[in-house]
Amino acid sequence: MVRIAEYFDPYHNPFWTILRQVGVEGAISKLDRRSDGEWNNSGDRPWDYGPLHAMKRRYTEEGLDLVGIEDYPPMDRIRLGLPGREEEIEAVCTLITNMGRLEIPMLCYNWMGSINWVRTDIARPGRGGAKVTAFRLSDLGGQELTWAGEVRAEQLWQAWEHFMDIAVPVAERAGVRLALHPDDPPIGSVRGIDRIMNSIDAYDRAMAYVESEANAICLCQGNFALFTDDVPGAIRRYGHASRLAFGHFRDVDGTATDFVETFHDEGMTDKVACMDAWHEVGFDGFIRPDHVPTLEGESNGDPAYAWLGRLHAVGYLQGLRAAARHRLG
Repeated sequence: MVRIAEYFDPYHNPFWTILRQVGVEGAISKLDRRSDGEWNNSGDRPWDYGPLHAMKRRYTEEGLDLVGIEDYPPMDRIRLGLPGREEEIEAVCTLITNMGRLEIPMLCYNWMGSINWVRTDIARPGRGGAKVTAFRLSDLGGQELTWAGEVRAEQLWQAWEHFMDIAVPVAERAGVRLALHPDDPPIGSVRGIDRIMNSIDAYDRAMAYVESEANAICLCQGNFALFTDDVPGAIRRYGHASRLAFGHFRDVDGTATDFVETFHDEGMTDKVACMDAWHEVGFDGFIRPDHVPTLEGESNGDPAYAWLGRLHAVGYLQGLRAAARHRLG
């Protein structure tokens, strides 16, 4: 059965309790990067056993099951295939191993080199004046190169394959699934760095490279909607192959080069069909709402992650899930 999680900073605030009260079952966490943690005199890094153990205990004490981590040690040298990547791979493997020891079953990561998700507007007026994020490629301007210079697609693929060769056996031993998130936005390049996880063909190539349940997918519906017009079909395609480890449930209007994010009950995707597809493939894991509008009275200091929109999204997902179970049994 589809279960609903939320994405948390790794220290308590009142919304932990509120989300638990409205039925959120699992926590997807960032790593705890505070310098004043209870382990700060030990020299431990956020991905070492001590910090992870303390973080999991905090969630458990609040009645939340820590079911995944959506964060990682520095990975840019890994992604770009640059000197120093072996040290970075060692740190990621330490994280994976410690997650296995603590029975945290999923690590969500991406292959966006140097630049993570990109928006050109973080306060576009949405429904009722809510603030939503948007992207327009033409607004990126000259796209000056980053410190990494120009990086072509095959370099990124070779670097990803090298990472898989090392990380997948570690993940298999640990019982951790590596959930590969698509590029956001799923366009050809950003500031001279190509993007490669931006199509069904790319995901087919990635999943075929290592036939292992440890090599899996975070199917972010908002990004998939920008490179396929059949998101439910993609859910079925990878769900029937047992390659879905995690899902981001959100939506957009537009194209990969010009789009706006929406409330969860808006957008261009048939989300009823999407939830039906998750149900039909027998997905027994977690999805979480992602990228919500900022509502009246809220700070937009963390665009797409304000709290009131998350509560609306959780309720909407619960309704979709109940309807799918009623229709499909």
